Amino acid sequence: MKKIIVSLCVATLLVSCKSGAPVATHQPDQVAVTIDLNHVVDDKVQVHITPPTLNTNEVVFHFPKIIPGTYSEDDYGKFIDDFKALDAHGKALAITKLDTNSWLIKNATHLNQVTYWVNDTYDIESGGGFGSGVFSPAGTNINDGKNFMINNHGFVGYFDSKKDVPYSVTVTHPATLFGATSLVDTDSSTTSDVFSVARYNELVDNPIMYSAPDNVTFTIDGMDVLFSVYSPSGKHSAKLLAPDLEKCMRAQKKFLGPINSNKRYTVLLYLADMKGKDARGFGALEHNSSTSVVFPEMMPSSALGKEIIDVVSHEFFHIVTPLGVHSNEIHYFDFNNPKMSKHLWMYEGVTEYFANLFQVNQGLIDENAFYKRMVGKINNAKRLDDTLPFTKMSANVLVSPCKEQYLNVYEKGALIGMCLDIIIREKSNGTLGILDLMQKLTDEYGPKKPFEDSVLFDKITALTYPEVGDFLKTYVDGSTPIPYDVYFAKMGVNNSTMKKSVNPFIFNKVSCITANATKEIVVKNTTLSSFMTGIGLLADDKIIALNDTNYTLDNISDMMTAAQNWKDGDAVRIKIIRNDKEQILTGKVALTFEESKGYLFSDASKEALKNAWLKG
Repeated sequence: MKKIIVSLCVATLLVSCKSGAPVATHQPDQVAVTIDLNHVVDDKVQVHITPPTLNTNEVVFHFPKIIPGTYSEDDYGKFIDDFKALDAHGKALAITKLDTNSWLIKNATHLNQVTYWVNDTYDIESGGGFGSGVFSPAGTNINDGKNFMINNHGFVGYFDSKKDVPYSVTVTHPATLFGATSLVDTDSSTTSDVFSVARYNELVDNPIMYSAPDNVTFTIDGMDVLFSVYSPSGKHSAKLLAPDLEKCMRAQKKFLGPINSNKRYTVLLYLADMKGKDARGFGALEHNSSTSVVFPEMMPSSALGKEIIDVVSHEFFHIVTPLGVHSNEIHYFDFNNPKMSKHLWMYEGVTEYFANLFQVNQGLIDENAFYKRMVGKINNAKRLDDTLPFTKMSANVLVSPCKEQYLNVYEKGALIGMCLDIIIREKSNGTLGILDLMQKLTDEYGPKKPFEDSVLFDKITALTYPEVGDFLKTYVDGSTPIPYDVYFAKMGVNNSTMKKSVNPFIFNKVSCITANATKEIVVKNTTLSSFMTGIGLLADDKIIALNDTNYTLDNISDMMTAAQNWKDGDAVRIKIIRNDKEQILTGKVALTFEESKGYLFSDASKEALKNAWLKG
């Protein structure tokens, strides 16, 4: 999972029961589910569940309190109304609600069907970011005839002791809507889809988004990728956003090599219109063969494309861990009384490290940008509790004070992954790294063979070096802060003073441009940068193009990136409108610089080792 808070500055730049509802074909050894999207009543959808054969007089039906990857208690049972248990003659059986998520059904041997109505979570979200209800990529949406975000844990529950029987799910829907998912539809009808899974956990692992078709498909080294977009106003499309996503995923597949064997992957992008009741928790949630992503529709296409790459790259690497390598706590996940694993440093931290390392490895960013990202994580980690053992935080992440430290999985967790990578590179003279370790763990365990939480450190030490085990005991299981300078120095990288060019459209750390109501880029009435005054820009000038490339608010971030990449002496041609007349301003770039502290490669004797680390 990756949660994103979209700041204001980025954004600105930027009932009755239908007794005749269809019921899925039932086999005695499976749970048959029907979700009816054709008849939405009071913004609710009805679900019918036919149980497998039950041999006990009582059975409990649950909705999850928590799902894998979210690390928060969301109580999906609170979105369920009018829960009923019926026998073969439609007569109601006695039920008792045990808690928010659980119903006790009596005379269970006579149970023929469970029915209930589902409310969606997007309608109750308020505020942005964390603590605002269910995290949107793990939530549900019911927008009659337009969009249904079906995270199955919000629509379908499970019978006690029956999570591991097969599920057959039939979804009836308008012909105008397409269900994007990595599940295989075995029904050729345009108004009905049938999906089969081996157990409840697999159903939860496969979200489905129904909306008017806006999809792009591409194939990467034998893996078919489906990218589906819901943009309520049509501002964004899969076709326009797909090129950056495809470039990113191709680089990830190349980076992973044989460690990934997925044949099918789906990226679901839901864009919130930010008007009234809608999704507010922005980011993404991983699954074995898909990622669900939620962002605000108002974002400019260029900014949205960059955010998608950032979150999808993180979520896709979850196929390595915990989806590929995980403990018993993950494999046999208890949706209502979960026991958390000690190893979030690996599940989230190593995943986040890979999401940054692959970019420098595949040439998407340079090594200085990579160092800067890691330094940013060091600074962020220092704002959290740097002495709380990571294993303790992980095992207790659902309760205070550990849950307030959860964000450190993306900061210190990634840095733990980096330090382990450095140790392995150093001890192997550059021939091995943490990706090799994860491949060995995948060979040893894999998706269907979980490990014991308590043995992982010993197993990793046996597969690598004693120094790796010492690091894990001291800095991950222990309370000692990590001396990052020591580990950077092993790769010839040291803390230095560096000069960095200032963006030509920024003065004194403040942007000298803004945008008006018609999305035109306008020069502010303020002190301008020396470049802007030198080329002749004035307050209220409207910038139409730079070097014959047109720019508006929709691609202003591209303009700022282009300017940041200028070199001293580069020729510049700026098309403007001044006093309603079009003009061309020409000149040459004269950059200004600022000094800052940062990490740079400075030890030539370590160059081969550093290159193996970042490029190996």
